[in-house]
Amino acid sequence: MKKYIKLMRVHHYIKNGLIFAPLIFSGSLFNTELFFKSLLGFVAFSLIASTVYIINDIQDVELDRRHPTKCKRPLAANLISLNNAKILAVSLILIAVIINVYAADNSPLSWASLILYLILNIAYSNGLKNYPIIDVAILVSGFVLRVLYGAGITGIEISSWLYLTVIAMSFYMGLGKRRNELIKQKNVSRKVLKYYNQGFLDKNMYMSLALTIAFYSLWTVDPITIARLSNDYLVWTVPLVILICMKYSLNIEGDSDGDPVEVIIKDKVLMGMVALFVLITLGIIYIG
Repeated sequence: MKKYIKLMRVHHYIKNGLIFAPLIFSGSLFNTELFFKSLLGFVAFSLIASTVYIINDIQDVELDRRHPTKCKRPLAANLISLNNAKILAVSLILIAVIINVYAADNSPLSWASLILYLILNIAYSNGLKNYPIIDVAILVSGFVLRVLYGAGITGIEISSWLYLTVIAMSFYMGLGKRRNELIKQKNVSRKVLKYYNQGFLDKNMYMSLALTIAFYSLWTVDPITIARLSNDYLVWTVPLVILICMKYSLNIEGDSDGDPVEVIIKDKVLMGMVALFVLITLGIIYIG
């Protein structure tokens, strides 16, 4: 069972927390019906995400066997057969669709987000990952589609500034991942790396990071945000966001592989800073 959990990349489900963003930032976290829908949506999207990881591992099994860390993945290490992996992928899609029927009802946005996420990532696994810029854009789309999906199943409209924040931060993390892959593996594990160079990735990474902080700051001082929360305290979370970004950047500049989830979960200080940000934000939204 452990090898199947590893194949499904359950620890990456942390990214699906973005599905709750519309619920949290709208002040509706304690709405039982919407929370339950978001929870079901979280499960459905997580299963689809696992399907994507399995498909990608099937496609990359030979490349992964030549990678110093990816060679330990269940398929690359021959712990799970390709046939069993394919059966699991199909089963996860069917279960996700059934769950989404209850989570999304007839919401076109939620179904479109889920289906588009699956299609884009299958296309990514089948060749688009070898095209520079497009490969990173698809990685970014995954984060944005999670937020759109959460908005669709709850029927909550979310600020454009928050969408822009998610987009900019996703570009930063995606480019950072490519940067560290380039430094550590050159083009051994990814064909697309031959099109990139560190200077290009560095410049665009930090452009995206600056935009992330700018967009988030603009959201906190947006009159619509202030009116919705009945206070203007969120602007005081901006310094903490800057510190979190700096700590993440320090990790990226270190010995990290660049994978966003790995960067966060392997750094207790960074996790603590993120937890503090979440607690303060929740306090401002629901108590302040």
